[in-house]
Amino acid sequence: MIVNQWVPAAHRGDAIGDSARRVRDLLRDMGHGSELYALTIDDELTNDVRPFSEPAARRGDLTIFHYALPSPMTAAFASIDGGRVLQYHNVTPAAFFAPYDPPLFRLASLGRQELATLVGAVDLALGDSEYNRRELESLGFRPTGVFPIAVDTSRVTRPDRRPALEEILDDGLVNFLFVGRIAPNKKIEDHIRLAEHYKRYVDAYYRFIFVGRYDVVPRYYSMIRALMTQFRLLNDRFIFTGPVPDEELAIYYRHAAVYVSLSEHEGFCVPLVEAMATGVPVLAYAAAAVPDTLGGAGVQFAPKDLELAAELLGALAFDDDLRAGVIAGQRRRLADFGEERISRDLSDMIHQLS
Repeated sequence: MIVNQWVPAAHRGDAIGDSARRVRDLLRDMGHGSELYALTIDDELTNDVRPFSEPAARRGDLTIFHYALPSPMTAAFASIDGGRVLQYHNVTPAAFFAPYDPPLFRLASLGRQELATLVGAVDLALGDSEYNRRELESLGFRPTGVFPIAVDTSRVTRPDRRPALEEILDDGLVNFLFVGRIAPNKKIEDHIRLAEHYKRYVDAYYRFIFVGRYDVVPRYYSMIRALMTQFRLLNDRFIFTGPVPDEELAIYYRHAAVYVSLSEHEGFCVPLVEAMATGVPVLAYAAAAVPDTLGGAGVQFAPKDLELAAELLGALAFDDDLRAGVIAGQRRRLADFGEERISRDLSDMIHQLS
């Protein structure tokens, strides 16, 4: 059986593309023919991902379309022969971008409108979380299911060394980590407010590290910097790294005392799985798909009380018994994202549709 996947853009380090490539490899191990096709492909992936312009892209017995943005793939997907599986990775609600970036506001608005055009045109609609599945169901998709992102945790668990970076991170400050784009739905401004509470009530020897692009929404990033100035926070206690290679990302996880998520919209949130894989306790605001991904693991809180969050952050950083218990719970949850489960779910889906 030929089971192909479509993804609008193939970028190394992008959660959707990385997941699709891992699923392709598992499909091949199961004996199926499988390729991944994309409209745009990073140069370093040209030998690993096929151009969508190839006629073979439309000849799969089963095609899995990864949807997160509007693209010409959407209309093409609705018209192909063979089985059609939609995997929905969510579209950030446009309202988050309204104060900062009108073009991104428009793109997000179009994303949800275009998604609705596929209602009735797919054989199975999958969310990569229960949160996403419920959204698909509310739009009228039937039948629906959940197929999590296939996270390759090996990229953050390898024992690579970067002595200069490690020396910086081992200077006696307590490192709190966030990984992802600096974007409005991530609520980075709440990390800054959390830092102010933490400094005032818990401990002055801290450092917040943000690993990921900060040029996606420039006006939003400027607002974050202005807020730091307003609180008179020390710039050297906040590191915005921009994109980093996997070897450095692994080191940031390894030297983090706590992983912090204050996001108000996530369709899955891969860094939560990476934190669990690297043994970093998670403190997370329980919003959108975050409770689905953590599945009761980590320390979750709601409503968003940042004074309480500062106390929880201090407890996770300094209470060894609490840390050990949280990490043990996260390791149990991590097993649900293992290769065995993904292969089983893939096999069940193929059997169902064939």
